[in-house]
Amino acid sequence: MNKKLILPVVLLVFSSLACQLGSVLPTRQSVAPVPTLPGETVPVDLTSQQDRLVNLFQNVNPGVVAIKTGSALGSGWVYSGEGYIVTNAHVVDTETRVEVDFPTGDKVYGDVVGSDANSDLAVVRVDPAGVSLVPLPLGDSDDLQVGQIVIAIGNPFGYSSTMTTGIVSALGRSMPSAAVSPGGNAYSAGDLIQTDTALNPGNSGGPLLNLNGEVVGVNRAIRTSGYTDSGEPVNSGIGFAISVNTVKRVVPSLIATGRFDYPYLGISAIDDLPLDVIDALHLQSTTGAYVTSVVPGGPSDQAGLVAGSQAASVPGTSGNLYAGGDLIVAVDGQQIFTFDDLIRYLILHKAPGEVVTLTVWRGDQQLEVPVTLAARP
Repeated sequence: MNKKLILPVVLLVFSSLACQLGSVLPTRQSVAPVPTLPGETVPVDLTSQQDRLVNLFQNVNPGVVAIKTGSALGSGWVYSGEGYIVTNAHVVDTETRVEVDFPTGDKVYGDVVGSDANSDLAVVRVDPAGVSLVPLPLGDSDDLQVGQIVIAIGNPFGYSSTMTTGIVSALGRSMPSAAVSPGGNAYSAGDLIQTDTALNPGNSGGPLLNLNGEVVGVNRAIRTSGYTDSGEPVNSGIGFAISVNTVKRVVPSLIATGRFDYPYLGISAIDDLPLDVIDALHLQSTTGAYVTSVVPGGPSDQAGLVAGSQAASVPGTSGNLYAGGDLIVAVDGQQIFTFDDLIRYLILHKAPGEVVTLTVWRGDQQLEVPVTLAARP
């Protein structure tokens, strides 16, 4: 499936973020709450929170590594005691063997056992007999909440074992992946975590953690509109991490087979339309994903899903947006507000060959359309 249309206001930085060219974790503790009402003051034990972060770093950092190729530097983290390490696909790029540097000073070679351009995840395996491995525990990204404190550890600009903190800024984001459909459009990478934690070139592939030292994401990219004099992207406070629940789906398959097959609808859609466009398209809801194209012969085409094809005077679209398309408002009975919601549901809960039921508005009629998913071609 293809990414929703987005006006290119600022540049999204992907591989340039990750690649700088040329034990027992703390037990769960109660953290003093922060004010939630205007003017409310709640005492916070800063020393306790500081100690918590210090202990977290001391216990997690041994499981964070640097990934080096002949021309790039990124981060990674120990997934299991069998020697498997998770990083970004664009960190390893096309390499089949990379250097893995541990905080202890140990340096070993690792073999790339699988890489997935859709999620931007890759798995590297090192000989477990050659190093001391500290696997990091996995959290549950479905439990994340906007405002929750998160921590990144990695190698920004080559400064190893660097820790930064921030919050979860938003959940369920999507962006174009590096995988391209037969029609030449980028597939979508979904269920991304947006964070203001400082991420810079060299951070990608490293873990995003909660206060319990659990991995909740894999740092991937930043959105920026500025660069340094040397051409490196400037952190703007908008970073993205692959959710750990996506990791749980993709990484075991990469280890077992070297690949992961994504569920495929075969549509392009847009959302978050302004009211004048909604009126011009005669849509029955202000939320949902409006179908702009259907891949001929694809799953949605076979199911009878309809794309916009009727000429209409749609403000601000230069005549390239057509009326008459289906508006998807739910999947398997779960309401969706955006195309991102649909992508996230499919990636986390569905597989090729399974059936999903889409609730759509077609004109003034609401229909239930079953679609048998395929694998992304």
